[in-house]
Amino acid sequence: MDSPTFTSHKMLFLNTLAFTICFAAWMFNGVAVTFLVDNGVYDWSSVQVGLLLGIPVLTGAIFRLPLGILTDKFGGKWVFGGLLLVSAVPMFLLQYADSFLGFALCSFGYGLTGASFAVGIAYTSMWYNKAWQGRALGIFGAGNAGAALTTLFAPTVLLKLTNNGTELENWRMLPVIYAAILVAMAVIFLLFARNKKPDTQRTLKKLLRPLGSVRVWRFGLYYFLVFGCFVAFSQWLVPYFVNVYYLPLVTAGVLAAAFSFPSGLTRALGGLLSDKLGARKVMYWVLGSSLVISFLLIFPKMEISSPGNGIMAKKAGTVTHVTEDKIIVAGIEYKLKPKRKTNSEAAEGDVVFPEKSAWQEPVVEEGQQVNKKQLLARGETKIFFQANIWVFTVLVILLGSIWGIGMAAVYKHIPEYFPEEVGVVGGMVGVLGGLGGFFCPIIFGYLLEGSGLWTSAWMFTLVLSSICIWWMHNVIQKMMHREQPTLMRQIEPKD
Repeated sequence: MDSPTFTSHKMLFLNTLAFTICFAAWMFNGVAVTFLVDNGVYDWSSVQVGLLLGIPVLTGAIFRLPLGILTDKFGGKWVFGGLLLVSAVPMFLLQYADSFLGFALCSFGYGLTGASFAVGIAYTSMWYNKAWQGRALGIFGAGNAGAALTTLFAPTVLLKLTNNGTELENWRMLPVIYAAILVAMAVIFLLFARNKKPDTQRTLKKLLRPLGSVRVWRFGLYYFLVFGCFVAFSQWLVPYFVNVYYLPLVTAGVLAAAFSFPSGLTRALGGLLSDKLGARKVMYWVLGSSLVISFLLIFPKMEISSPGNGIMAKKAGTVTHVTEDKIIVAGIEYKLKPKRKTNSEAAEGDVVFPEKSAWQEPVVEEGQQVNKKQLLARGETKIFFQANIWVFTVLVILLGSIWGIGMAAVYKHIPEYFPEEVGVVGGMVGVLGGLGGFFCPIIFGYLLEGSGLWTSAWMFTLVLSSICIWWMHNVIQKMMHREQPTLMRQIEPKD
């Protein structure tokens, strides 16, 4: 395949559209479960809610590998079309669920939509040569914007279906709508898609052989960060905004959508940059930026008090005057810094940078005899940091966008190093990323409980980013010592 054809671009469009719809269905519980619990339709505990949010993510993760293998074996048309039809069944049956178990079983079923990523990655890569694979896979990955579509539009649809919450049982029409969209997409896909399989067919044993390569697991760790943490924060940011900044739920949802939506566009950009600059250079930039932004986000809203510069008597004598701004001892006047109102005490204030306030308080009284060098006024210093919401929001949107670029860069590596096993390797990397989306909220919860800091989640991404960039750099340095210097200057080395 020398250059992309009309058929190639048509298949890219169909794959991206199908993946967008699947991703929107994959994130269905984030809106639906929250709505049902908030409106008292079900009295589920926080643990049950957490499970319902995580079950579809887990299903999508564990089925990525087997569906990636099936795509390499039978071609993407039948696997993708079948996945859409099969996922529509439990989504449709959700309207009859009336218990936690019923909801959980249906969630497990339509969580299969999350595995569509592995199918689409393997199927898309078959239609493009090496020079185009990065941007093609990046464009396909833009379908993860489906998460933002559900976050933005599903709440409005629910309000209309339930007549602003007065007819709550009508929520059951929402899964029917989603199921109908999945079926419609399946019909379109099966009618217009053209099947294609790898040129060389391999046995299952040969297909699974790449999983013994450390490189696959390293790519999986990168994806655990850029995709797994992305999925986790798409949900975690809602309670974060509510608890840290006391925002209404609707506003928190909008800001969380602002975090996830741009990644769809930047993922396409990441594919283009990976083709032009090389995936490794892009990953250096992504991991380095993730490290820096995570560091900036770890500082919570805080107020630090510390002893400051005090005032001591220059000579012994009697205290004759004591006020907030001065002390007189033996005729010597000592000026004090009075305490002023800080932003932490003000009703309003929009502080971007930390503010320091220092003052001195008398510790002696009029008529008191003091000795030379005795303390007359103790110093107090207070540093206040607001963790400004707008600065925070800009940083998290930027981080989500950068992770979107990283998603494309990770998958640019796969067809280069494993051209005949894109489905199985892409599936395994996708499994690890999906598991990140399942386990990260659990890790965040334990960190919050143990430290009492909401920003402990960013401490986790800081550590994870550090491990990823260290591992990548270490591997590259070892490889550079093995290769000839002249060759290294001419081509981009493979890690």
